[in-house]
Amino acid sequence: MNSRKNVRGILGMLLAAALFSLMDTGLKLLSPHYPPLQVAAMRAMSSLPLVVAFVAWRGKFHTLLRVRWPLHLLRGALGIAMLALFAFALRQLPLAEAYSIFFIAPLLITMMSGPMLGERVGKARWIAIGVGLLGVLVVLRPTGTGMFTLAGGAVLLAATSYAVSAITVRIVNRTDSLDSQLFWLMAMVSVGAGAMALPHWVPVRMEHAWILCGIAVTGFLGQLSITQAFRHGEASAIAPFEYSALAWGLAIDWLLWHTLPDRWMLLGASIIVASGIFLVRHERVHAESEHP
Repeated sequence: MNSRKNVRGILGMLLAAALFSLMDTGLKLLSPHYPPLQVAAMRAMSSLPLVVAFVAWRGKFHTLLRVRWPLHLLRGALGIAMLALFAFALRQLPLAEAYSIFFIAPLLITMMSGPMLGERVGKARWIAIGVGLLGVLVVLRPTGTGMFTLAGGAVLLAATSYAVSAITVRIVNRTDSLDSQLFWLMAMVSVGAGAMALPHWVPVRMEHAWILCGIAVTGFLGQLSITQAFRHGEASAIAPFEYSALAWGLAIDWLLWHTLPDRWMLLGASIIVASGIFLVRHERVHAESEHP
C-alpha cells in the first residue's frame, strides 16, 4: 500500500514542480522591481483569496482553529524565509542554476525523514538520491563556484527552509486538516512578510497585475499539489522529484531570457533526470507486485 501511495505522491510532486516553475518565472520577472520581502508578501497575498474560496467551497472553516499553532507558526516563518531568499537569488541567477543549487533540499529531507519521521529509507532510494545529487554537483561545476556567491548562498538557505518545512508538513498532517495548512501558511506569509516589507514598500505597477494573477493561480495550485503529495507518500520517496523543475527552468530560461545551458549543466541535468526515472520505475514495480 505504501508503494502505491508513494506513486500518487510522486505524481503530485511532478505537477507541483511544473506549477511552481511557472510561479517562479513570475517571481523572477518581479524581482528586479520590488524588494525580496515584498515579492514574498505579494506571492502570498495574491493566492490568499483563492485559498479562502477553496476552504469555503469545501465547507471547512470550522477546522481552521483546531491546529497545532507552534508548527504552523514555524511553517509561516520558514515560508517567509524561503520565498524572500529565493526572490533575492533570482535577481542574479537563471532559473535552472537556482534550481540546481536548490536541489540539495531532497538530501536534507531524506536525512531528516529517518530520525524525525521514522521512515525507512531503502538502499535503492539512497543510491538514486546520491546519483541525483552527483548530477547537481556537475551542474554547479567541479569547482563548486556557484555555491559561494551571495545569490547561491541565499538559495542554499532557502533550500534548508524548504526541507524543514517539508518535514513539518508530514508532522502536521497527523492532526491538522489540509485546509488549515493552506490557509495559515498563506495568511502568515502575507501578514509577516507584508509587515516586514512595509517600511520599504514599492507601489505595485499596473503592468505587473497579470504576473501577480499568474503567480496567484500557479502558486495556489502548486501548494495544493505539494501538500497532497506529502500527505499521500513518504517524504524520502517524493522529495527527489523536485528535480523535474530543472527541465522547466532550462526551457523557461531559453524561451524568455535566451540563456543556453553549457555542457556541464546538460550533463548534470541528464544524471538528475535518470535518477528520477529510476525512482519512478522502482516505485511502480513495487506497487504492481503488491497489488496485481
